[in-house]
Parts: sequence; C-alpha cells; structure tokens
Amino acid sequence: MPRLFTGIEIPPDITERLSFFRGGLPGARWIEPSDYHVTLRFLGEIDDMIAADVDAGLREARVRAPLTVTLDGLASFGGDRPRALYASVVPTPELVDLREEHERIARRAGAAPERRKFTPHVTLARLNRDASPEAVARRLTEAGVFPRLTFTARRAALFSARTSRGGGPYLVEAAYPFADADFELDDE
Repeated sequence: MPRLFTGIEIPPDITERLSFFRGGLPGARWIEPSDYHVTLRFLGEIDDMIAADVDAGLREARVRAPLTVTLDGLASFGGDRPRALYASVVPTPELVDLREEHERIARRAGAAPERRKFTPHVTLARLNRDASPEAVARRLTEAGVFPRLTFTARRAALFSARTSRGGGPYLVEAAYPFADADFELDDE
C-alpha cells in the first residue's frame, strides 16, 4: 500500500534553483528534483476508506486564494545526529492555516493526529549515519548565501509515495485547486 501525504508542488523554476545545492555531502541520498514538495500533512499507510474520506474532505475544503510560498534558507534536521538537509519555508499565516485545515480534514477522516510540530520545508537530501554534524555544517557554510525563492501555490495535492529507501518517487494522486486569482473572497 502506498504512503500518502498532502502537500504543495514546487514549480520547475524553483526546482531548478534548488537542484544547484545538490552534492558535496558524504552520506547524503539526494532527493530527485522532480520529487521536491512542501508536506502539509503526512498520512502514512492508511486504508482505502480513510483515503477516500481525506480526498472528499479536500475536495470540499473552503475556497482560498493562491498563496505565496517563500523559501529562505538551508538547514538540517537532527542536530548532533543529522537526518535531512532541507530548504526552509517561511511559515506564513496562510500556509499555517492551510496546514491546519489539512490536519482537521485528516482527523475527521479517521487518521491519527499529527504529533510533530509543523516545520514547513523542502527536503533536499536524507542523511545516513555517514553524514557527520561537522560535514553537514561545512556543507551549509559552503552553500553560501541562500537567495530567497518565492512562488505562488495555486493548488494543494494528495501525493503517494511507493515504499522505497529515502522516499520517492512521489505521484500526485489528486489535486485541489485554489480559487482563481481574479476570484474575490468574502471577508467574513
């Protein structure tokens, strides 16, 4: 059974810019640029009924305007035992609201609550035990100044991930467009 998650796709121009940071880190398993995304809600291996209810909930979600997504730096998860290298995403109120909506939809569908704090990011590499904290710190320093990268997200997606080492390939199973930019939202 595939693992499911909701997220935001990264457009090709941003994907290309992020791919420049690949390489130069022993112990890194680099994510394919075509698999870059911002996870909103990890669901894991859920049964077909919960998956169908999540899909229905996302289809019925409230209308929202496209949102601006900004990537603003490189960092790593794991501290003294680094696990991943990523591009950080600014947690704007609109992005956090979207993530919270996905959490509510997932819970209503019967998925277990997400216990991890939401830290929006784009994973660039998964790190094995050979990636020392010193090597990760050196790679982050050598990367130099990270240019702020901004794009407009026009939809959220339900992704599947086939069981593999290090994730991917990721497939968009369904997409949930936001309102057209010309659409006026009520401020109720």
